[in-house]
Amino acid sequence: MKSYFLNDLPIGKKAKIININCNYNIKRRLLDLGIIENSNIIPVFRSPFNDPTAYLIRGTIIALRNEDTKNILVQV
Repeated sequence: MKSYFLNDLPIGKKAKIININCNYNIKRRLLDLGIIENSNIIPVFRSPFNDPTAYLIRGTIIALRNEDTKNILVQV
């Protein structure tokens, strides 16, 4: 099993969130959006300049900036 940071995960590749290592305010916002450990997440679309990226999580598509996803560790 390979580990990636969420912003490095290839489009269409399903992964499980392992660790969210962000400051409290960002982590709280991510948790409120349903981005929690052991959840599956799939990047589905990147904008033309690669920021933000749309992710499918728990049946919902959420766009997140790379600055918010660079500290989220996922496992494929």
